[in-house]
Order: sequence, then C-alpha cells, then structure tokens
Amino acid sequence: MSKTTRTRAKVRQSRALGIALTPKAARFMEKRPYGPGQHGRTKRKSDSDYAVRLREKQRLRAQYGIREKQLVIAFKEAKRQDGLTGENLVELLEMRLDALVLRAGFARTTAQARQMVVHRHILVDGKIVDRPSFRVKPGQLVHVKERSEGTEPFQVAAAGGHAEVLPPVPGYLEVELDKLQARLVRRPKRAEVPVTCDVQLVVEYYSGR
Repeated sequence: MSKTTRTRAKVRQSRALGIALTPKAARFMEKRPYGPGQHGRTKRKSDSDYAVRLREKQRLRAQYGIREKQLVIAFKEAKRQDGLTGENLVELLEMRLDALVLRAGFARTTAQARQMVVHRHILVDGKIVDRPSFRVKPGQLVHVKERSEGTEPFQVAAAGGHAEVLPPVPGYLEVELDKLQARLVRRPKRAEVPVTCDVQLVVEYYSGR
C-alpha cells in the first residue's frame, strides 16, 4: 500500500469514527465535518446500543493503532485490577512504548511512533526495545538511540516540530525534548490521557459478548 493510499484510508477511517487519527485527517475534517461516502452529509438513523458500543471500541482501537486481540488482552488485564475497568484499560494502553513515544513528541503520529520502535531507534533504560506493545514501568527512561539522534525525523522532533499537532505533554511524563528523552514518572490517570473515548461503552461491549 502506497503512502498516499494509507493517508486516504486513515482520513476515511477518521471521518467514519468521528475522530482525527492524524494531523492530515484533522485538517480534512475541519473542512468536511461529516462522514465519508455519498450519505455522509445525511443524518444517520439512531444506532442500536450494540452499534454504539462497537463504534466506541473501534475508536479506542484506532487511536492506539492496535489489533483486536491486543485490546482484548488489555481488557482482561484491566478487569483483574482494582478500580474501574474502563479507566484501567486506557491507563494500561497508555503505558505502551509507542504511545509514550508519541506523547513525548518524538513522533507525529501513532504509526510513526510504532515505526520508530520497530526499527530499533528507541531505548528503555539504555536497552533497545523493538516491541511497540512493551509496557513501560513508572520510573523508566524512554530515549532515542544515540546513532539515531542526528537523523532528520528526530532532529525535527528535538526542535519541537510536532508541537502544533500534538496535545500538551501529560503530567505523567517528564520530557527533555532537546535530549530526546522522557521518563514515565507514574501511572497515567484516565482523566489526563488525551484519548477520545467513552470507556464505559467499551466495557459494556466486551461484557455483553
């Protein structure tokens, strides 16, 4: 799939879910704030409860760029933990390495953050980690490999080049962008996580299966 085709697919998915998954999709949705296709401008009939829950689950999946199996595993873990399952779920997903690479401002999109991890540019406490799903623990340092720091994508990041398209750095991260490093200081709290999702609907979706 070409880059142009992937971009179009991501814009279409963003419009269908009602959330901007990339900066380009955000700009497109400002101009066309309605769904894709010939019926995009027409008012949708009331969705069933199942359809509403399914769509909310898809929104959460899309924002983290994960497969259904990965979300199910995270949900089961969240359910075992104390507290509200929905909030636990988002907090666990937010501690993924690719999510923190994005929040820190090292990448512009979730897809770019995942690519940086897979291509072995990212270290955790000095060791290369090439799994985007790696769970970062509070206190651990996420940083860019020294040999990669001088490449253009990371030079852009270090100069704050993604600041205009990313939300402010959340309180659970301490970031030194010029040094391309970020420390997870504590577990994220759902209210701080810049993700658009009614987590209770996601819980209801999985609980009703």
